[in-house]
Amino acid sequence: MLWLELDGAVNIRDVGGIPTTDGTTTARNRLLRADNLQDLSASDLGLLVDTIGLDTVVDLRTAHEIDSEGPGPLRAYSRVRHVHHSLLPDGGDDALLARTGADRDAAADAREADVAEFDRVVAHYLGYVAHRPDSIVGALRAITDAPGAALVHCAAGKDRTGVVTAFALEIAGVDREAIAADYAATAHRIEAIIDRLRRSETYREDVDRKTIDEHRPRAESMERFLREVDARHGGVRPYLHTHGFGRNEAERLRAKLRD
Repeated sequence: MLWLELDGAVNIRDVGGIPTTDGTTTARNRLLRADNLQDLSASDLGLLVDTIGLDTVVDLRTAHEIDSEGPGPLRAYSRVRHVHHSLLPDGGDDALLARTGADRDAAADAREADVAEFDRVVAHYLGYVAHRPDSIVGALRAITDAPGAALVHCAAGKDRTGVVTAFALEIAGVDREAIAADYAATAHRIEAIIDRLRRSETYREDVDRKTIDEHRPRAESMERFLREVDARHGGVRPYLHTHGFGRNEAERLRAKLRD
């Protein structure tokens, strides 16, 4: 995993260098995935913008989270475009209200899909797919259209970021096992992620509702989620096509993410 060791983020990495099913690899400096960007230092900004060439940030947080946390330091760069595509419902007084609603809808989706031994994480991700296709497509379109490197992030860089990144890697032709391994790599930083979120009034109560082990991502959750997308939508590409991300855009995204 191509981790970036920054002062102000603990779960940020380049998804380049991942093997594809036809023997190539994903390209470096095309797509980054990250946790919250509020605390980036001057040296972090220099690495991201001047060295890597970051020019597009895709923010998957709710409007409440963005308002609560305030503008991050990357906002000072006029050449860095910011786009917002929440994967959770907006409009509550509390981010937890939105998240609870998404969990409830996701649980219903999982029951409809007859998911054995109900997996709350998979159900949550099914909720994104069922209820925010506009945001998933918007996020992937922003990555596709980025002239330079794009960065997709949420709060922990785990769930919402994990789903969008998995869809992007699927389009790039990455093997499912490798997609799941990239998703699960966040487990190596989970203690630091939770410690960081616990310092924020926005997230403290939410993260303390679960144990560290419950927060820890597992490869089998992503594998199972993608199988459910296959079963319910015919796969990632057909799902995206149904919601306006057509073949030409998919091929452009594939080309962007590959060496």
